[in-house]
Amino acid sequence: MRNKRYSIVTHWLFAVSLALLPLLSQAQGSRQVDRYLVQGAENNPRLKALFTDYLAALEQVPQVGTLPDPQVSFAYFLQPVETRVGAQRATLSASQLFPWFGTLEAQERVAAQRAKVRLQAFEEAKLELYRDISITYNDLYYLQVATQITEENLEVLSAFKELAQVYFETGQAGLSSVLQVEMEEEELRSRLEYLADSRRPLVTRFEQLLNSDLQEPISFPDSLWEEELLLEKEEVYNTLLAQNPRLEQLRQEAQVYELQVEVAKKMGLPAFTVGASYTSVADRDGVEMPGNGQDAILFPQVGVRLPIYRKKYKAMQKEALLEREAVELQRENLENQLLTELEEAYKDLLDARRKVALYKRLTRLAEESFALLQEEFSTGKNSFEEVLRMERQLLNYRLELAEARTALNNQVYNINYLMGSQYETENR
Repeated sequence: MRNKRYSIVTHWLFAVSLALLPLLSQAQGSRQVDRYLVQGAENNPRLKALFTDYLAALEQVPQVGTLPDPQVSFAYFLQPVETRVGAQRATLSASQLFPWFGTLEAQERVAAQRAKVRLQAFEEAKLELYRDISITYNDLYYLQVATQITEENLEVLSAFKELAQVYFETGQAGLSSVLQVEMEEEELRSRLEYLADSRRPLVTRFEQLLNSDLQEPISFPDSLWEEELLLEKEEVYNTLLAQNPRLEQLRQEAQVYELQVEVAKKMGLPAFTVGASYTSVADRDGVEMPGNGQDAILFPQVGVRLPIYRKKYKAMQKEALLEREAVELQRENLENQLLTELEEAYKDLLDARRKVALYKRLTRLAEESFALLQEEFSTGKNSFEEVLRMERQLLNYRLELAEARTALNNQVYNINYLMGSQYETENR
């Protein structure tokens, strides 16, 4: 009877342990996160605000590219002015100012360039949102995988516990074996509670990024995937310098001030006024003469605005040049910061790669050792403590592997953001 019970428990132990063996060959990674990227881009209030700001900036283009409003004036003479053909009663005049040739077009280019700066701010925020959604999604999936691994190990410990009780009841082992398993179970249950507590703030952050309450469980692929960069390190550097959204925004802003210099030059050139006037003249009583009471029309009237106070226009040009220089210095400083960030991210990426490879090997060896120890234990060639120790080690390796994959993916997302790219990855 004792041997029969021992055989049943041992076979059950082997069956449960087989469920712990992870598939080391990863299938083609899933892009289930894409649906959340789209949802976040559609709902995120910060993106909406920045895009609305860009649309508002576009409305500046027709404002600065249009001629100034014409000036119309009307005068009524309380004391009519007598002339040869009659008394002038009222006069109406209209004039239009025309800036120097190309001034309006130059102002339009400045306004359009300012709109591009705001559009680039929107693009940068969008890539940052994509990165944050991807990282949060990846962290949530890690918690799910870690929870699943821990629950599976609890099942194995349950089998160990029953086996230890059998040994204790038959006098083949002491009570300490049962207590060791119970201690392991308590630790795993505590870890499960920690994982559940860690999930709640991540879900809240995920919902905030999407600006939506999740009505259904988050959809995950079947296995924890591994992202990989498609570019070598030197190519990553070059791509960052050419495409980083923050650097591009500063380049666009420098272009604004470069165009502003041209506007200042144009404003320092003469402007012309063209107009016409109409004067109402009353008939002279008792006089017969040609043109008696004929209204006077004067057209055209031409004027010139002379920008003789040159200091103002020179200061406008100098201001624009200094602003451009300041932006160029900001861009240079940002380049240095981003290259430092990239070095750190690339170092962490390489470390994550090494850890993934290491824990894959260690997990495989631990699985083989675990299977051999169970076989030896079933034939009485090994101690219960050795099997329990290897089970714990296998659990730790599996969790470390999941954590390393998560760190690898997150560093890829971060590097892609620095490069100004979202999908420069390859799922293995």
